[in-house]
Amino acid sequence: MCGRYAASRHRDQLVEVFEVDEVVEADPAAGRTGWDQPRWNIAPTDEVAAIVERAHEDAKPVRKLVGLHWGLVPSWSKDSSGSARMINARLETVAEKPSFRKAFRSRRCLIPADGYYEWYSSPDQGRGASSDSPRGRTPKQPFFIHPTGTDLMAMAGIYEFWKSPQGEWLSSCAIITTGATDDLGRIHDRMPVQVESAHWDAWLDPAITDAEAALALAHVPTPGQMTAYPVSRLVSNVRNDGPELIQPLAFEEERP
Repeated sequence: MCGRYAASRHRDQLVEVFEVDEVVEADPAAGRTGWDQPRWNIAPTDEVAAIVERAHEDAKPVRKLVGLHWGLVPSWSKDSSGSARMINARLETVAEKPSFRKAFRSRRCLIPADGYYEWYSSPDQGRGASSDSPRGRTPKQPFFIHPTGTDLMAMAGIYEFWKSPQGEWLSSCAIITTGATDDLGRIHDRMPVQVESAHWDAWLDPAITDAEAALALAHVPTPGQMTAYPVSRLVSNVRNDGPELIQPLAFEEERP
């Protein structure tokens, strides 16, 4: 899965890289920190930066940089209380699952990131005890996983619009995931799907509604295309944020 990630690119950089036509201004009250600010510990239900394309009548689609609630709320939901459980959509079922299939066909988005975090339990974990962990258990070791040789990945996402009974609109999203490659599977068995730059236009195009065509645009990194290293357990607390969270631990620091 993908349940925590870092995205430190300033919005001006995102506008340039993704050739954005319009920026929808961030709402300071919508999240812990504005989605247009650099962040290194983005968590479910936060507002996150995303690139979408919206068609307006017969006009050319407009590419926008927007903030979306991370945790998809289907348009038919009675309320938004379950959004934290809908942060990921499986590539294997996204085209068929009722919660995601409509969005996958016409509301795909790109979610920029530096990389993401996963937590690993070593085979011998639990044999020793740590006094600073609940019930004496050794805490899991967080890893930062990012593309090899670059500091930007475009995660494949879908988004949806939901209207509350009070008439308020919520724009939300989910990150598409798939089975992790062998070199990453030792840390966690799922990983985010990406979209390569050559396919950004097609992925965002709302006119491409064929599910098979959309699935063909998804990129699953092959072994060696991603790098993983252990980082500080400070990232385990969502209140912590800053570039120090993605700094590699020295070898002697890896063990509790």
